[in-house]
Amino acid sequence: MAPRTRQSTALGGLQSGFGGGCGLLGVDGLFQLGEAHRWRHHRAATPEIAGLPYVISGLVAAGGLAAALSTADILFLVSAAFSLAAAGFFPALVLGIFWKRANKWGAVVGMLAGVSITFYYMATTQVWMRGVFGVTGPVADYTWFGILPISAGVFGVPLGFAVIIIASLLTPAPKQGIQELVEHVRYPNPNTSRA
Repeated sequence: MAPRTRQSTALGGLQSGFGGGCGLLGVDGLFQLGEAHRWRHHRAATPEIAGLPYVISGLVAAGGLAAALSTADILFLVSAAFSLAAAGFFPALVLGIFWKRANKWGAVVGMLAGVSITFYYMATTQVWMRGVFGVTGPVADYTWFGILPISAGVFGVPLGFAVIIIASLLTPAPKQGIQELVEHVRYPNPNTSRA
């Protein structure tokens, strides 16, 4: 397979993954959530923001095209996408579903912390990104435990969990309606609900 074909294939997967995730985030932002009894009956999006998922997906596609035309390491870009997604979303999803005490402040701060440490590690240890950000020291000075930059999510995921737990415990607990929603997500059938 020709190098450009491999890049196009990999970037197609990258765009699909990020495009789908960005589309979901955009759609999530469209809903105006009311009180606890309205969780299942979202109001329709306003016309001003109805196209937001398409705009976000278009930006992701444009980024994929720019990366395809560049000389960047495609394997690194695809693995970086998964590392950043894991560091940003996985801890918030798991704790948001399985721990009622997790709140929006913990999720936001935890996601930022996980993505930040993952991006920092990539920017200081991957050759292409070191050139972009002007990192000049030896790679060995920035490498932690011999972990390759494509596996940088291994640092972001645990940090995300820790920060979400700490920030959630330091801020007010979610409202009762939110906790009921978490209970409903965990146990959709009311007969199997656990107290």
